Amino acid sequence: MAQASSPTMLRGGTVVNDQGQARADVMIADGLIVDVGPSLEVPTSATVIDASDTLIFPGLVDLHTHLREPGREEAETVESGARAAALGGYTAVVAMPNTEPCTDSPEVVRLVLSLAKDAVCDVAVAGAITIERAGELLSPMAEMASLGVSLFTDDGSGVQDGGVMRRALQYAHGLGLTLAQHCEDQAIVNGGCMHEGMYSGRLGLPGIPASAEEAMLARDLLLVAETGASMHFLHLSTARSVAMVAQAKKAGLPVTCEVAPHHLVLTDQACCGYDPIFKVNPPLRSADDVAGLRKAVLSGAVEAIATDHAPHPPQAKDLPFDEASPGMLGLETALSLIAGVVVHEGKGSWSDVVRLLSTNPAKIAKLRASDPRLGGQSAQGGSVSPGEVANLCVFDPQATWTASSADSASRSANLPYEGWPLQGKVRHTLLRGEAVVLDGQAQR
Repeated sequence: MAQASSPTMLRGGTVVNDQGQARADVMIADGLIVDVGPSLEVPTSATVIDASDTLIFPGLVDLHTHLREPGREEAETVESGARAAALGGYTAVVAMPNTEPCTDSPEVVRLVLSLAKDAVCDVAVAGAITIERAGELLSPMAEMASLGVSLFTDDGSGVQDGGVMRRALQYAHGLGLTLAQHCEDQAIVNGGCMHEGMYSGRLGLPGIPASAEEAMLARDLLLVAETGASMHFLHLSTARSVAMVAQAKKAGLPVTCEVAPHHLVLTDQACCGYDPIFKVNPPLRSADDVAGLRKAVLSGAVEAIATDHAPHPPQAKDLPFDEASPGMLGLETALSLIAGVVVHEGKGSWSDVVRLLSTNPAKIAKLRASDPRLGGQSAQGGSVSPGEVANLCVFDPQATWTASSADSASRSANLPYEGWPLQGKVRHTLLRGEAVVLDGQAQR
């Protein structure tokens, strides 16, 4: 029998749950929260962690992380990506299947889970919808589901063939699984590399119209209505897209959606210097789209904000804009950026931040229940209250810092916020009661 660990107290903070906040200390023992309240008595054996002037959130959950391993370890590994996640306040991430080999089989799922066994955040695995994400033959979803995989996606390309997607939805519905779609009609994209609009015309770069996303989204909403299967829409980037999903939810369809931080804080104007650091897929959109996405986030029409953390080695980015790989780093900056969008600028609440970055993502990825695959007690997205697993993010909302790829835990440096002054910094991250980040520094 394992020896019980000494208790830990987070002292002097304000606990924030999805329904409100209150000044409280948090007592932790054996990986669980055992008491929450103001001015708790400190046991003599307790380790006290300073949480003064901070907000104590449930650990953040990222629905959309590219860890690259296996196969592309020069960009990221499970270990380095998990460390970046923990530094950003995340206690769980969902690893996308864009790996080499693709995560389209039980063997690769087992490999990723084994690589994540000692990671500093929980790593859940998303399986591919089709073999090699080629959009033709369905993957063995039932076999991967037996290993705990509940979310399936061909992220990076999207399932182009409507007939294949219809069969996939029927199959997933029978298994109680959720498909996650990267909405982008490649026939409409037709070689585009940035948002089609005023700036693409000025720059002479081929554009990607909003209809490339919206056409596939409309198709899949019809297929969801027909099959009854649940679907999650990844990194939506246009105001019309989130409005379409909101309307579908009002009609009772089992759909959810996410947006990425970069689509809330950057516009296509950022591409005017031809810097490939700002190339991302879907592309940075117009100022009107950014305004529409922000409105949808604040209204609750968007359930989740996911980083789409997409590391690339220098050789993949140091190319002409139209040839460079799309993608941006995002795990370590997301919470600070969203605090600005939701609370400081949007007049939302810290409880809204918890819903967007923890509660709802955990529900969508089905990480709320304890999961033996992730080391036993691993419930994510819960509340900061007695009986819950102590997966926690301690955030200093007044701290200021400068975003820098040189200071990142990621193996890559494709950070679009280089040199940005940011407000709000993760002070501590606790995974099942262990301080994996303490005073802003990774502990292992």
